[in-house]
Amino acid sequence: MQRVPGVLRILGSFTQRCTASSTSTPSRFQTMNSRRKRNSVRKAATIEDLVEPRKVKHVTQAAAGMEEWIGALNNTNIHMSLDEFMRRPMVRQLAKENGINDKLFMRSFKSFREYCTPDDLSSVDPALLILLSDISKGVKDCEMLYPFFLDHSKQVFPHLEAMDDLRIISDLTRPHNWYPEARSITRKIFFHAGPTNSGKTYHALKRFGEAKSAVFCGPLKLLASEVFTRTNALGIPCDLVTGEERRFAKDNHHPSQHLSSTVEMLSTQMRVEVVVIDEIQMLRDEQRGWAWTRALLGAAADEIHLCGEPAAIDIVKKLLEPIGETVEIRYYDRKSPLTIADKAIESYSNIEPGDCIVCFSKKAVFFNSKKLEENGIKPAVIYGDLPPGTKLAQAAKFNDPDDECNVLVATDAIGMGLNLNIRRVIFNSCTRQTELLPTYAALQIAGRAGRFGTAYANGVATTMRKEDLGTLKTILAEKVEPIANVGIAPTYDQIETFSFHLPQASFVRLLDLFVSVCSVSDHFFICTVYDMRELAVLIDQVPLPLKVRYTFCTSPLNTDDKRTAAVFVKMARRFATGQALTYEWLMDMLEWPPKPASTLSELSLLEQNYEILDQYMWLSMRFPDMLPDEPRVREASKILDTMIQEGVEGFMSLLAIGSSESSDPKIRKTTKSLEEKLIKSSEKSETPAKKSSILEALLKRADISEEDLEQLREELNKKKK
Repeated sequence: MQRVPGVLRILGSFTQRCTASSTSTPSRFQTMNSRRKRNSVRKAATIEDLVEPRKVKHVTQAAAGMEEWIGALNNTNIHMSLDEFMRRPMVRQLAKENGINDKLFMRSFKSFREYCTPDDLSSVDPALLILLSDISKGVKDCEMLYPFFLDHSKQVFPHLEAMDDLRIISDLTRPHNWYPEARSITRKIFFHAGPTNSGKTYHALKRFGEAKSAVFCGPLKLLASEVFTRTNALGIPCDLVTGEERRFAKDNHHPSQHLSSTVEMLSTQMRVEVVVIDEIQMLRDEQRGWAWTRALLGAAADEIHLCGEPAAIDIVKKLLEPIGETVEIRYYDRKSPLTIADKAIESYSNIEPGDCIVCFSKKAVFFNSKKLEENGIKPAVIYGDLPPGTKLAQAAKFNDPDDECNVLVATDAIGMGLNLNIRRVIFNSCTRQTELLPTYAALQIAGRAGRFGTAYANGVATTMRKEDLGTLKTILAEKVEPIANVGIAPTYDQIETFSFHLPQASFVRLLDLFVSVCSVSDHFFICTVYDMRELAVLIDQVPLPLKVRYTFCTSPLNTDDKRTAAVFVKMARRFATGQALTYEWLMDMLEWPPKPASTLSELSLLEQNYEILDQYMWLSMRFPDMLPDEPRVREASKILDTMIQEGVEGFMSLLAIGSSESSDPKIRKTTKSLEEKLIKSSEKSETPAKKSSILEALLKRADISEEDLEQLREELNKKKK
């Protein structure tokens, strides 16, 4: 993402780049995202494309009397015999029966020929030389070379020796057998099916509270934290576990019988009375679907309560069929109506209290925020990179009828996990990452409009642009197809056993080989491995034990950001040296304390720092001895959360300052020139400039004359008065 200075009226010049609509429409709502496409390309690679041939060593000491045995044998004779051997159909057939297909055959044969024809023939296996001599004399048939060729091939490609074992290890077709604790229970499965705002999760959580012991599995730590807070408020002791923290109703020596957690943190060895799995349709998710599949098949509870879209019902039944478990479906209708408006918003002046503009990029969020400020509307903002505390604070401002922020601009991060009093959901675009929104995603977002029991009970969905309204209606009218397959991921034990047979393979190559050999049924697709691989590439040269490397590579880190990726590598390198990752070391690397944010790039830097601290806390949960300062880092993350919240507020204030248009055409022309120069300079550099004031930053970051700058100062002073 381009980092654009967040000062005064500089967002105006990238209006066209931020309007999130697209003129092209993918046919028949093809919504396979870029990650799935990339994954399918990787999946196309076979083990033959991935394995590297090993060099086979020659005999170091020649056998006595070798010259007499081989007679007049030379490289020319050997080449003729080997060429004839290669052309024999029987040889090819025997090779295929031993796992050597045509591609591997030619690579093996090339190595075999090089082995048989060195400068010094006495370094070749004597038995092979004698056979080659007999073949050249016409005494033996060239097909008799096959045992030597097969033995050589297995030395060149060691996986050939263990292909059967590798296929067994990487068999992912029966994942229900991975959870013996769950299989020892006759579980009752209840599916609470319904749209957003239908009360399905409410009824499941009611059973959660009634049970003697229970676990709630949520899609986001915000939602897990909310269940934790509400359950304790009801007088039911409840603990919290997410990837980054553990909190106890009492203390760690007295764990509660109720637990709220993110779905990835469910223990399949913990026996309880009830498990609630929220948003079960996330089984289809490209990156995290494996966690819902694991929870569904592996939760060791007497009752499993699933909450989610009806589209997941069929696949849930199919997944449980081999176990002999049946599903009781409980349908719920939406408690308040949701309608599609007949008109688009078109103008920001038509925005009303309770409206939420949904965007699909951070740029679009700030662009729309600026346009609202220009119309005298102060919005709250929520997007994925914000820390939980900032999201909750912005949500609280929007929900508070006495707060001036009665309009929300957000990404689709609002789709789940936040309680928001939204009257109208306004789609800024019907495309996400250049692809049309799938119906299930559009319904999830549109369903946030209207909240039962509030002043905005009747929800409305519409679009910002009138040309998008027809598209939205078509998308929402489409039937949500039943989920066909779900995410699955290999366990560490499988990867470890796989590596035992391929000790020379790097972890990156190990993952590639696993994917190429593994087998999955039609109901599953592989996820996680591809995200793991991206992290594995970063630390491929760092010497780490397999278990540590595996754990590092399963961390939820955004590898798209170069800075966070670089810190990840530094963490791995320090870990590899046996040195503890201390608070002082981490803060020195982050140049702590951070500076308050007054530009978009500085705000983005704070968000990166927060993600790095989050990564530290995630690893500390798994390696507390090597990352011993989790409490201090958590305090630092709270400071950052507050700073980011203040940065967002400050940034919105800056937008407000520059929102009103000047009546002076000369001033407007000067301002536009400034905006264009600032945008151009921001595209060249992503490093925030050091400054003593925002105006000085403008001067440093763009080719702005002192005259222009002074004119801008005067305009601002007039507005302040």
